[in-house]
Amino acid sequence: MQRVKVNEKSFEGQPIYVGIDYHKKSWKVTVLGKEYEHKSMSRDPDPDQLVSYLKSHFPGADYKAVYEAGFSGFRSQRRLKELGVDCIVIHAADVPTSEKDRQQKTDKADSRKLAKMLRSGEFAGVHVPDEELETGRALVRQRYRISKDLTRHKNRVKSLLFQFGIEIPERFTDSQSRGWSGNYMEWLKELPEGREELRAVVRNYVETGMQVRKQLTAITRQVRVLSKKERYRRDYELLVSIPGIGLLVGMFLLTQLGNLGRFKSLDELCSYVGLMPRMHGSGEKMVTGKLSRRGRKEIKIMLIEAAWIAVRQDPAMTVRFNGLKKRMNANKAIIRIAKNLLSRIRYVIRHQTAYEPGVIK
Repeated sequence: MQRVKVNEKSFEGQPIYVGIDYHKKSWKVTVLGKEYEHKSMSRDPDPDQLVSYLKSHFPGADYKAVYEAGFSGFRSQRRLKELGVDCIVIHAADVPTSEKDRQQKTDKADSRKLAKMLRSGEFAGVHVPDEELETGRALVRQRYRISKDLTRHKNRVKSLLFQFGIEIPERFTDSQSRGWSGNYMEWLKELPEGREELRAVVRNYVETGMQVRKQLTAITRQVRVLSKKERYRRDYELLVSIPGIGLLVGMFLLTQLGNLGRFKSLDELCSYVGLMPRMHGSGEKMVTGKLSRRGRKEIKIMLIEAAWIAVRQDPAMTVRFNGLKKRMNANKAIIRIAKNLLSRIRYVIRHQTAYEPGVIK
């Protein structure tokens, strides 16, 4: 494609396409016109400087930009929007990559590909949350990750006991050892069996785990306060009316999904969450595989865990689950229940009505 040297003429109403390969210390930027390529260049990671360049070289143009979602979040997208650039953020998996691309991958090639695909209209951007939603999302995700950290500490202690052949006394139930009850932790700190060095290692794990648990309690309170804010309060109350949905699942869904009205169908919501199977068809043969890797892994995990609770608490879900188990194993059946649960979630939010057993199918 011929490179065009820009002159001082007005570009009023003409589209200018900008592909940004985003890095922490620099951006590789490619600028395209409707039928020509301007140039690829390195720029400071500063939206204001980029827009200043575009306005000086393409005065009056209709600026459009794209970059991939990742570590950078949405701060640059919001700033570019404020400065008059129609910027979208795309999922990295939505950028097709050929074998040649993989063998000759450069920042310049990536930015040119983004700009060209933006110009061809092949991109649909991801949902960009406002800053309030994004910060709420960060808090709820932090709570989830701290919970996982605590679980790792507990598992390390159990692994260490197993390694040295120390059995947990029968007087402690599974729930006591999983939840680190007071009596169980006292036993761990004393640990009558084993060498002093082993007792020190276990004691260190327990003390660190207790600090994590204290932090987890504080963050849980913060999430509860968040659920009472005007933005979330009504939808949160509706969600927790559904068996299986509690504080953490409800707030994770509200902060991660944002406005559920943007999903035109249940299939679209399932696809976003990642509860749709991967499929491959050739001729008359169609193969259905495992769940898609798209979507936040945490949402899938939480929905499946909530589905297991729902089949124990909700008679309608119990009947549905038992019927499914006649045709498939329990792990596949619970995925179907998770989809039913997602359908309930969408229903109560869209209709702004609490769940009533037997009303929502």
